[in-house]
Amino acid sequence: MMNCQEGLSKNSVVGLGLGQFLSLLITSTGLLSSELAKKGINAPTSQSFLNYILLALVYGGIMLYRRKALKAKWYYYVLLGLVDVEANFLVVKAYQYTSITSVMLLDCWSIPCVLLFTWFFLKTKYRFKKLVGVVICIAGLVIVIFSDVHSADRASGSNPIKGDLLVIAGATLYAVSNVGEEFFVKSADRVELMSFLGIFGAIVSAVQIILERSELKSIHWSAGAALPFVGFSVAMFLFYSGVPILLKISGSTMLNLSLLTSDMWAVLIRIFAYHEKVDWMYFVAFAVVTAGLIVYSVGDKMEENPAEVGDEEVEQSKHFDEEAGMSNPDHNFASSSAVEKDELASNDDLKKERRKKILTKK
Repeated sequence: MMNCQEGLSKNSVVGLGLGQFLSLLITSTGLLSSELAKKGINAPTSQSFLNYILLALVYGGIMLYRRKALKAKWYYYVLLGLVDVEANFLVVKAYQYTSITSVMLLDCWSIPCVLLFTWFFLKTKYRFKKLVGVVICIAGLVIVIFSDVHSADRASGSNPIKGDLLVIAGATLYAVSNVGEEFFVKSADRVELMSFLGIFGAIVSAVQIILERSELKSIHWSAGAALPFVGFSVAMFLFYSGVPILLKISGSTMLNLSLLTSDMWAVLIRIFAYHEKVDWMYFVAFAVVTAGLIVYSVGDKMEENPAEVGDEEVEQSKHFDEEAGMSNPDHNFASSSAVEKDELASNDDLKKERRKKILTKK
């Protein structure tokens, strides 16, 4: 029993594996974005727009096929979609003003934000081991930053202060989005979340694309330009599809810690695909972050006991069910009628049991 709780459980192993798969997807989106930038294509909102369209079509189709009542109010998803789009926009925009090293370092701001938001809003409690795992992961990323400085791979950017503030704002919004998704995944429905995130994310992106009209007009579309564009959207779609699963298993903190290895995966791709030489400190950083993830996974969340976690999720689900019931009185009436029928049936069974006992006594 102690080994199951303190060691790596099946869910922990699945969470570690899925986290690295998502990290690889993020790495691929970064490489594809670099290819687009080399071709003079700089339209981050348009790239995200295709991802949101795919989410709306795939998960929206599944939701329509199931024809289930909504578990959460639609305007909650409007806010989540707005936050998610703007988080992506702010971080990508920051690359125009500050160095990639600063973006990598300041993007870690999302981790303490996630810890704070999950503790305050979701009432998540963390063991000391989990906090140690977080510190180890951040230490690994700091090694990456020193490696960049050591390799003289750093440019100050046109407006570093403005860029740094954009990264901090974007990282905070990422934390809000991740915690919001964790809440809906555990209390509402994953398909419902993805479909509405796609719908409202696409609407917000479509409005924001107006700012990119000049960039879109200047693009000379060809197979070399279209393939990275479509590939980016497919990778983002797979990433968004996997995120709710990891949030359900391990939570938003584990998600953000797992994504720290994306820079290390990029280094490995540079070595084997492009035969580039990298600083030895990258390998040390990769090992440190991996160790931090394992320590975090071993120190499971301390939420009293599994029964209380289940009760909390049930209460959250009841909250959404009550809201849905208030907006659909016919459904409420049908549910109450069914309950009354069950009660009558159980009363009839009790009467039959009593008659049998009386007959046997006689």
